[in-house]
Amino acid sequence: MPVTNTEIAAIFNRIADLLEIQEENPFRIRAYRNAARTIQGLSHSLAEMVQAGEVLEALPGIGKDLAAKIHEIVTTGSLRKLKELEGAVSPELVDLLQVPGLGPKRLRVLRDYLDIHGLADLEQAARQGLVRNLPGFGVKSEQKLLRELTELKQRVHRWLRFEVEEVAEQLLVHLRSLKGVKRVELAGSYRRRKETVGDLDLLAVASEGARVTAAFTRFEAVERVLSKGRTRSQVVLRGGLQVDLRVVPQASFGATWHYFTGSKAHSIAVRSMGVQRGLKINEYGVFDRTGRRIAGHTEEEVYAQLGLSWIEPELREQRGELEAAAEDRLPKLVELKDLKGDLHCHTTESDGRDSLEVMARTAKALGHRYLAITEHSQHLGVAHGLTPERLLAHCEAIDRLNEKLTGIRLLKGVEVDILEDGSLDMPDEVLARLDVVVGAIHFAFGLSWQQQTERVIRAMDNPCFNILAHPTARLIGRRRACDLDMERIMDAALERGCYLELNAQPRRLDLNDLHCRMAKERGLKVVISTDAHNSGQLEYLRHGVGQARRGWLEKGDVLNTLGLKSFLDALKR
Repeated sequence: MPVTNTEIAAIFNRIADLLEIQEENPFRIRAYRNAARTIQGLSHSLAEMVQAGEVLEALPGIGKDLAAKIHEIVTTGSLRKLKELEGAVSPELVDLLQVPGLGPKRLRVLRDYLDIHGLADLEQAARQGLVRNLPGFGVKSEQKLLRELTELKQRVHRWLRFEVEEVAEQLLVHLRSLKGVKRVELAGSYRRRKETVGDLDLLAVASEGARVTAAFTRFEAVERVLSKGRTRSQVVLRGGLQVDLRVVPQASFGATWHYFTGSKAHSIAVRSMGVQRGLKINEYGVFDRTGRRIAGHTEEEVYAQLGLSWIEPELREQRGELEAAAEDRLPKLVELKDLKGDLHCHTTESDGRDSLEVMARTAKALGHRYLAITEHSQHLGVAHGLTPERLLAHCEAIDRLNEKLTGIRLLKGVEVDILEDGSLDMPDEVLARLDVVVGAIHFAFGLSWQQQTERVIRAMDNPCFNILAHPTARLIGRRRACDLDMERIMDAALERGCYLELNAQPRRLDLNDLHCRMAKERGLKVVISTDAHNSGQLEYLRHGVGQARRGWLEKGDVLNTLGLKSFLDALKR
């Protein structure tokens, strides 16, 4: 199997981390991070581009040197440069980067002042109260580090669903191409579109199970075979992801697919409903009191035996979906095709990688009717945030481009920082001239529950404010969500005519599914946006839609399913 884009991006991010630990040239570090971001946002395979002889230097942020490194990774599966850097930095020191909030700069402080070179060293120093006295640290940050270290010990490694998407699809293609294979499907948390997955579950229907499991264990990305049998095999892929394959008969495929899709709570509830009807439901089928199998060929058959309609996999979390199915009130979940536009993206004017025109033409090719350009405001200096003067000049550039474009409209916007006191990082007279104002928390993440909530509500008090971006500011596996009273914030948004964003960046997916459901129950519409930093990331809408579906959202619950005029009318306060 060719090396995936995710694997290449991970290598470049790893190099950037190691270079930063060694205090190398910041421009080199930024080049690797920008390249990783570009690669992660590509919709096509770099390995296929290399094999086709395409010029990689045409990609944003990929120069001759990085293109050569990509060629090396694709052709050899590894990179000499990474091995050299890993040899120069102790693995234990690199392990510290797993701790949320502990980046290379703070890591260097720990190393230089306290000779900390691993997780055990850090925990011991923090428990002795030595960390709080270091530059950039304090009592609160020391206590936070101890909490993070405790959670890290308990955490079972999980992958972002996005990170395994490419290899999952390659596995499907590989197995479906085999002779005698009638069907292959993914199950588990991946099928339910959870934010993260612990492993992958595959189910196959085939005339010869042994042939399928043998081909599965020979898949190019397999690093280790855990077990191999006629109907079941387990392997570990490069990078540590475990994949299980089961070959099942067609007669029980639906029951097996339902069973291994889960969730566990949903499956148990279904089996309990079966018992109440004198039925036995398991992974082999649905059986009556005599032991005769009466259903199991399809999932629809399984649900029908309970008097239920088929339930979308994203809803199977035992959160009322069975009752809704029994009462014929399951939601008609939003679909990607329902969305008419994207309300959050960045160009080269701030920290994006593509120009206005490239972003516009890519959005149009995806079928968008409108795209909001929302550069960062000046407070976020690391992202080259715009001053009021630069923002107004940028708006003029948007107007000029709109005169040339057909089939899509660029909206003038900004992602404005919400300052600690709740004010916005841009004068009201400038914000009033924009089509859409997206407000976001980018610093002071550690405020108390009450302070953070008041901060957001005060920001929404501004009549120019439209959308709260990535509301809890979380980064999955890296930064915990801010302490917020989401019920108060949603009620305040409804009162003020504001909306909440479901940020589709795979490491954010913020709002989470429970918050989406909470918004729906209040009648608060959600905006699904990509927060794209290059043209390839405009396709991230599909991740946001998956999260919205887990939150029971329908087309009418999502603001950007509206046409342009109706959408702009809805923003008016």
